[in-house]
Amino acid sequence: MPLDLLLLAALVAVLMGGFPVGLTLGGVSVIFAVLGVVLGEFDPVLLYALPSRLFGVMTNSILLSIPLFVFMGLVLERSKLAEEMLDASANLFAGLPGGLLVSVVIVGAMMAASTGIVGASVVTLGLLALPGMLRNGVPPHLAAGTVAASGTLGQIIPPSIVLIVLGDQMSNAWQKKQLDAGEFAPETVSIADLFAGALLPGLLIVVLFVVYLMIIAPRHDFVPESQATPVPTGDLMSAFLVPIVLILVVLGSILFGLATPSEAAGIGAVGAVALARKRLGKPAINKLLADSVHLISMIFLIIIGASIFSLVFRGLGGEDTITGLLSDLPGGTYGALIIVMLVIFGLGFFLEFLEISLVVVPLVAPVLLAMPLADGSAMSPVWLGVLIAINLQTSFLTPPFGLSLFYLRSVADRSLPTIALYRGVIPFVALQLLALACVMIWPEIATILPQSLYGE
Repeated sequence: MPLDLLLLAALVAVLMGGFPVGLTLGGVSVIFAVLGVVLGEFDPVLLYALPSRLFGVMTNSILLSIPLFVFMGLVLERSKLAEEMLDASANLFAGLPGGLLVSVVIVGAMMAASTGIVGASVVTLGLLALPGMLRNGVPPHLAAGTVAASGTLGQIIPPSIVLIVLGDQMSNAWQKKQLDAGEFAPETVSIADLFAGALLPGLLIVVLFVVYLMIIAPRHDFVPESQATPVPTGDLMSAFLVPIVLILVVLGSILFGLATPSEAAGIGAVGAVALARKRLGKPAINKLLADSVHLISMIFLIIIGASIFSLVFRGLGGEDTITGLLSDLPGGTYGALIIVMLVIFGLGFFLEFLEISLVVVPLVAPVLLAMPLADGSAMSPVWLGVLIAINLQTSFLTPPFGLSLFYLRSVADRSLPTIALYRGVIPFVALQLLALACVMIWPEIATILPQSLYGE
């Protein structure tokens, strides 16, 4: 087996062994680089590019927004805004079939649009909503599945961390495709493009979740939602005011070109601290700063490790191998796209979204973008990025290593069987795959908003 494929196999094996992701990506790649030099299959001169690549990661203006969005999300998650939204939403949807379940999805969507952190959303909803759902007679599998799936909406609804990472990857792949074609003034793909492209698919997934729950809820004997105590309109408005304002300021400023993602994230972080200061107090915010640094360090360690892997894999001829494999598949470009989606979905059972985004996407995205569609046009990088983002959303729910399952298991009562948790997420994974199929069949779902806003 060629060294490039051996590198991939070794990497997957070590990652599944539970070793730290960032150190694994960098360490295994360096070992194979040395092995490649010894065997004469890797040019050691390429290693001189490592310092500039790592410096480029740390000065990347796109990735700069990640620390600020992480901090903003953690502040909002700890400030009890979700608790207020959940109470208000439960009363607002009390008259609908499965109104209790629908309220969890709506709050999950609001948290996704204002925080973008899946783990925080799942833990918060698990602590606040799951006990009440079980007390109201919601079957354990349905309650657990609703909470876990609603928490994953932060994966696809902007400002999502994975959309930022994918935006950087799509931009690099799209520019490479243009440079290879002889276009030396290449167009770029911005985070705003991907944020705009993900909005309608994200709303589609929310609608699918809500419709499914309204259909399935009457088949179970819940405590009637009409028993909920009416909440005054003013209280409903105040509960949703803070997240709505943050969504309009942060996301709106990015989409309409009023601020860069890093500038908007900075405004959001300052705004979140100002809004939550009285709720949390200075000591709690200082603790959040420490937690943010820990999480941000982990993310950037993975990004740095992935950069080393990408350099070594290409140096071993991996890019040519991937190009040959995808080009020889039946069905042309769509056949290759479907195979890539199946591979990403399969890897989601065992690897985290960051690992897939930073290892697999840089390998396949340039190849797919260079392949013409049936009508001879070029594949939209926004469309491809959104398809991958929806696919990666399923990785949070697919056992045995779905992160949402771990998050919810850590805060759920021990009386909730793990098998009920696994059973509960299956319909929601199917709904996410349905949304993926819809966006694949009708690319306009992902491209119409960026084209309307930016003419791209």
